[in-house]
Amino acid sequence: MAQLKPAQIEEFYRRLQERDPEPKGELEHDNIYQLLVSVVLSAQATDAGVNKATRPLFAKVTTPQQMLALGEAGLTHYIKTIGLYRGKAKNVIGLSKILIDQYDGTVPHDREALEALPGVGRKTANVVLNIAFGEPTIAVDTHVFRVGNRTGLAPGKTPLEVELKLLKRTPQQYLRHAHHWLILHGRYVCRARSPSCPTCVVADICGFKGKTIAV
Repeated sequence: MAQLKPAQIEEFYRRLQERDPEPKGELEHDNIYQLLVSVVLSAQATDAGVNKATRPLFAKVTTPQQMLALGEAGLTHYIKTIGLYRGKAKNVIGLSKILIDQYDGTVPHDREALEALPGVGRKTANVVLNIAFGEPTIAVDTHVFRVGNRTGLAPGKTPLEVELKLLKRTPQQYLRHAHHWLILHGRYVCRARSPSCPTCVVADICGFKGKTIAV
């Protein structure tokens, strides 16, 4: 797969921005703590499935203290429709305790501190740093990995390789929202199966050789 040239990358993002000037994540939350919990729960699950579970949960739980009071069994009741819910419940209770013990119940604005929390890896930390704190991070999930490779925007064999390439190749003015543009593009247009190439705003730039055609 040939990599896109700088001018093509600039135009790629310009069009995504034109289509959606202020992209937002689809995980529902009212504060940074709820965002962190939602992202932890979203591993190997859909945002829609997580939102369905967290709406009633977040109506009752807005802080780590309230989560601890709910307890692991109580939390499990709310999230049992989400994949890997037992392990996730344990992680959410564990990270809530650490936030209370070490950070006065607040979510730290620090990558190393975030990644030290149970259930929080690089991708989760990137999402929180980007959405909650406005950091120019790019979380590489399956959608971003696919778009990076398929289009020639940032080909790589691992999520970290794609992430580092995207950070290096994305023009500065687009870094703040690149994460969301690429996720949403991969989720709704550049899908794994039957990508919607005929309606894609960057189809003529994209290096994908297996483009679908209008029927």
